Amino acid sequence: MAIRDRGTIKWTSMMLPEHVKLLRDWTKEDLYETKPELDEQRLEEMNELFCEAMETGKEVTITYYEKRRYHLFVGAVHHLDAHQRRLHVVDKFGEASYLILDNILDIS
Repeated sequence: MAIRDRGTIKWTSMMLPEHVKLLRDWTKEDLYETKPELDEQRLEEMNELFCEAMETGKEVTITYYEKRRYHLFVGAVHHLDAHQRRLHVVDKFGEASYLILDNILDIS
């Protein structure tokens, strides 16, 4: 007969529910990613790519940072709302959404 180790299941029965929640929150926080700072040269390159994408209507891939995670958006740039500092984009399925300019990290 082999002893089967059930990992965390074995130990959670001996813990208080508050401790289990804290451990789960702690492991979730380990997955958080930090937002990098972009230099002026990279911001200028991205600005040119945004302008080109708006003029031609070409599909772009945008990497942005939201809720402590990196996300990808694939679609077309519709227009820029300079007053609210957000980018109006439309994905492949025709769904419109807004991306905050300060959260955009890359465009290709």
